[in-house]
Amino acid sequence: MLLQGVSAMVTGGASGLGAATTRALTARGAAVTILDLDADRADALVTELGGQTSVIVADVTDPEQVQAAVDDAAGKDRPFRLAVSCAGVAWASRVVSRDGTPHDLALFSRVVTINLIGTFNVLRLAAARMARSEPLEHGERGIVVNTASIAAYEGQIGQIAYAASKAGVVGLTLPAARDLASIGVRVCTIAPGIIDTPMLAGLSDEVRAGLAAGVPFPKRLGTPEDYASLVCMIAEHGYLNGETIRMDAALRMAPK
Repeated sequence: MLLQGVSAMVTGGASGLGAATTRALTARGAAVTILDLDADRADALVTELGGQTSVIVADVTDPEQVQAAVDDAAGKDRPFRLAVSCAGVAWASRVVSRDGTPHDLALFSRVVTINLIGTFNVLRLAAARMARSEPLEHGERGIVVNTASIAAYEGQIGQIAYAASKAGVVGLTLPAARDLASIGVRVCTIAPGIIDTPMLAGLSDEVRAGLAAGVPFPKRLGTPEDYASLVCMIAEHGYLNGETIRMDAALRMAPK
């Protein structure tokens, strides 16, 4: 699927992985609807990129708000073919802390609700709209790219909520691709390793260097641009479907 001349939606599209993806898609000629809770940051990105980039301030767990973003993407003068889910949160807590306190159930639920249920909410609404598009060669109508993490496979101490939510995203990838095969919508997931996003901005240079040193090769942190490049490749590679791709420079996470 060529990205030139299509409409796309990126959740969490105003910062980190999402902002890099928005920029990459726009550079390839796509019109992008940014779904994000940070209106100021999203508006600044639209001002930077111009063109047919637009903003819908929305929560990925809210069906009506996500539907508004889908409608915005589908309302542009080009077919809606791509949805990318980058919105997500992380939380660090053990199942039972050292002082004997059990993990906060509400926080566990919040992480799973945003990362997993929010991803599914975007998937189902975007795919339903793509199903109404005219098919391309081989019957393809669109693709949904989700974001997991290598924590889905090697969750570290304190990552119980995050790892569980991202494992759910990995788990829905293949059945979603099978469900949507009949309407010509592909589904793939990216599982990034340690990426230099705003989440790491508060760490010292020493800590960041230590994280990079643990990566087999190349010995550096991943970048949002690495992720965005992979999103574009997946979209353009019409035979990728039902697959979760690790983007981690061969890193396998230790317990801590």
